[in-house]
Amino acid sequence: MEIQEIFRGRLVDHIQLVVADLDASKRFYSAVFEALGVPLGGEGPGFFWADELFVSTADSPAAAGEKTGRVHLAFQAADRAAVERFHAAGLAAGGKDNGAPGKRSYHPGYYAAFLLDPDGNNIEAVHHGRAKKSADAVRITF
Repeated sequence: MEIQEIFRGRLVDHIQLVVADLDASKRFYSAVFEALGVPLGGEGPGFFWADELFVSTADSPAAAGEKTGRVHLAFQAADRAAVERFHAAGLAAGGKDNGAPGKRSYHPGYYAAFLLDPDGNNIEAVHHGRAKKSADAVRITF
C-alpha cells in the first residue's frame, strides 16, 4: 500500500471556490501560487487544487451547480518579497489590483497585498513579520 501524506493548516481543512471560467482561474492561481512557492496539487475534469484550495466549475459534482459568492482568502507568504512576487504575478495573470504591497495596521509587521481574481474574489498574500510559528503545517499520514 502506498503511503499518502497531506498537510493542513490549524483551522481550515480545505476551501472550494466554484468559478465561472476555470481556465482564467487556473492561470491566475497558478501564477500567484508559483510566486508563493506553492505547487499545484493536481487537476481533473472541471477542477484543480493546490494545498487546501480546490477550484471547480459549477457543473462539478461537489459544486451542486452553484458558483460561490465573493470571498476573501489570505495566503501566507514567507517574506515581503514573496508578497511582492504574488502581486506582480497575479496582475500579469489577469488579476486586478485591490491593494498594492505594503504595511497594514492590523498588527506590527503585517505586510500584505490584495488582488481580485477573475471572479472578483479578494485574494491576499500576507507576511506577518518577525513572528514564531509553532509549526509550518499539520502532517497527516495515511
